[in-house]
Amino acid sequence: MGEIKKINKLTDKKFLNFYELETVRKTGRPGRYFMASRAENPEELEINRGETRADGVTMYVLCGPKRDKVLLIHQFRWAIGHWVYEFPAGLVEKGESYRDAAVREVWEETGMKMTPLDVDSMYERPYYMTDGLTDECCAMVYGICEDDALKPQHLEESEEIEVVLADRDEVRRILREERLSENAAFQLMHFLHDVEDPFAFLDVK
Repeated sequence: MGEIKKINKLTDKKFLNFYELETVRKTGRPGRYFMASRAENPEELEINRGETRADGVTMYVLCGPKRDKVLLIHQFRWAIGHWVYEFPAGLVEKGESYRDAAVREVWEETGMKMTPLDVDSMYERPYYMTDGLTDECCAMVYGICEDDALKPQHLEESEEIEVVLADRDEVRRILREERLSENAAFQLMHFLHDVEDPFAFLDVK
């Protein structure tokens, strides 16, 4: 197995940083690996802290009395230069639980009031986003909004977000025609086909 000998921080930004890892490969030859992280310093990298934590949170939310609409956002993403369909999501602030972050982020991005479901912890534990590029982990919180009327948003200046309450016909169209995030795509497939109970795959307590 390879070994990390030294970590060099290459940027000094608030929300995302770039690191160079000086490594020894399994063959014994020296190498370099570059990664991005939400960590503000090398000590906070998962490599050093030795534990997984939720840097961010994503919310799968069903809306309306019949829970027959899914809450999506249509957001402009600079990295690809296009609008993308996603679930509401955001970063967990220091001292904040990821469930509290989920409720806050849904309210900020959509104006909706989300009630989280009480599910087995294995469905909410943080998982890696793109582990070939970053140590970022994200938890997913499942919830409902009793209302299905659009509300005023509470966005930051840098955010361009349209709120979408999609029924199954619109979800089919989005899956066929639109750009969307991978995690949203997989959950939308559940929503599309689990008509009786889109949360059937969860152990709801």
